[in-house]
Amino acid sequence: MIRERKSKKERRVERDQAMLRYTKQRQRNLLAKPGVHQFILVLDQMKAGFNVAKIFRSAEAFGAHEVHLVNIGPFDPAPGKGAFKKVPALFFDSFDQSYRELTKRGYQIVKLEGGCKRILTNFSMDSRIAFVLGHEEWGHSFNEEDYPDILSVSIPQFGQVESLNVSVAASIVMYEYVRQHQSPV
Repeated sequence: MIRERKSKKERRVERDQAMLRYTKQRQRNLLAKPGVHQFILVLDQMKAGFNVAKIFRSAEAFGAHEVHLVNIGPFDPAPGKGAFKKVPALFFDSFDQSYRELTKRGYQIVKLEGGCKRILTNFSMDSRIAFVLGHEEWGHSFNEEDYPDILSVSIPQFGQVESLNVSVAASIVMYEYVRQHQSPV
């Protein structure tokens, strides 16, 4: 099936509609309540239009406390199926601002990083933990030496692909948190 290329006008209309959805849901986000779990996701300078809405959808499904958006512009919330208005979002201009807020509140901070020795499935998570997910291509925006207390954790992988999509990785880490902290039914 060959897909026809959209005209500039059609692309502009779609972009304007996405911006309206973003503005509307960002206003509704002010009323969002924290999820049932204490974990926080820190989305560190991700591409605005790529994975952010999908991560909100998973965050809502897994009961995230909140999501920190570090230097992320407007995005189309449609792929999140309404989750952006349900999961509290805090907006920061820099990683350091989010970091200071998390440490002030007593959160353990962990960044996902491929290939490190600490494996997610062998890592005992604190109940109050923040997972830092970096940019899809460039990784984290901060210098590791400036934040020596941030732990690195990797998701075990057995294939030849070097990394997972960041929204998939976010879902895996949230699942593992819930598995470790879910109270018996």
